[in-house]
Amino acid sequence: MTKPLRLGIAGLGTVGVGVVKIIRKHQDMLTARTGRKIEISAVSARSKGRDRGVSLNGYDWEDDPVALAERDDVDVFIELMGGEDGPAKAATEAALKSGKDVVTANKAMLAIHGQSLAEAAETGGQALRYEAAVAGGIPVIKSLMEGLAGNEITRVMGVMNGSCNYILTRMEDSGLSYQDIFAEADGLGYLEADPQLDVGGIDAAHKLAILSSIAFGTQVSFDGIELEGIERIAVEDIQQAADMGYRIKLLGVAQMTARGLEQSMSPCLVPARSPLGQLEGGTNMVLIEGDSIGQIVLRGPGAGEGPTASAVMSDIVDIARGSRLATFGRPATSLKQAKAARSAVPAAYYLRLALQDKPGALAKVATALGEAGVSIDRMRQYSHSELTAPVLIVTHKTTRDALNVALDQLPSTGVVAAEPVALRIEDL
Repeated sequence: MTKPLRLGIAGLGTVGVGVVKIIRKHQDMLTARTGRKIEISAVSARSKGRDRGVSLNGYDWEDDPVALAERDDVDVFIELMGGEDGPAKAATEAALKSGKDVVTANKAMLAIHGQSLAEAAETGGQALRYEAAVAGGIPVIKSLMEGLAGNEITRVMGVMNGSCNYILTRMEDSGLSYQDIFAEADGLGYLEADPQLDVGGIDAAHKLAILSSIAFGTQVSFDGIELEGIERIAVEDIQQAADMGYRIKLLGVAQMTARGLEQSMSPCLVPARSPLGQLEGGTNMVLIEGDSIGQIVLRGPGAGEGPTASAVMSDIVDIARGSRLATFGRPATSLKQAKAARSAVPAAYYLRLALQDKPGALAKVATALGEAGVSIDRMRQYSHSELTAPVLIVTHKTTRDALNVALDQLPSTGVVAAEPVALRIEDL
């Protein structure tokens, strides 16, 4: 009889508890689908006595996740602790060194240390799987590595942080400020312990770096991502975007060009009627474009106990079936170091400026834009205070480099009262 697949689970938060529940609830089904029993040998977490709403009876306890990773009765180490370094990385390295396969949901660790971990896994013949690290319950990793393996991927883009999408859609629905909805999201437990990981775009950028590596055969390059969060988005921006037929999304875009790998994670305007424009609340969406398939859209829950645990289980099931794939779809030693490049594809931009309410202010702004080669498509001024006048500008298509030249010149005009907000308009 085939031996059981024995798991060691490190981290019993929302996702870890979800994995335990699935194994306890669906053990017979999992055995039927894999041809072998999947069982938990031991677990580890910060607190042994905490009530997690699920029985841990029958599982050995380890205070040290490294000790759990090195146990002889563990075949697959399940890392669900999080954090790019510290115990998560140490335990993962220990598991690979001792001949264990690893399943993780840790996008930060993979985005920073993915290359070295992939090389360690493949040198020892181990599997390093991470479906749950990107877009929660959406099988985007499997889609890229398996379903679309016959395609040359031309572009990957999407909304990959449900917390940011929740904040932006709630601002639109309620008319409340960013600060108000941020506090609401934090109170509901939607934000990381360090909220900057969410609203600063860092969490989503980790995911984009992983997808880029698989899509384009490059080493994971988190440092090469142009990164901007949603903190400076005002409800006025959302309302004005809606008036023009757009919605604002924190959008990740990656594509390989002759100049190098372009990766950006920033708030953009997208058409309200597009799939991305219709995305609501905490849902994630990833669009993948390939030379044979064209464009496919993957949509689903990006976080939560059930969806993320489901993704973890998909990796466990693959290992139980004997599936072995290179960590990023190609041998780690063959992955090339990507040259980072800024997008040179022209696009229209939305600009919001606060100008000093004095004669000639608009003319000075128009001159600064024109000297940089940026032409104005439309301009609007709306209700203002005694000191400043908010002005909205939509440019004709231009490059980000040209726009940056103009933005750098605006302070010297003496009429700009605050740092401008500049958002790319993506016509999908």
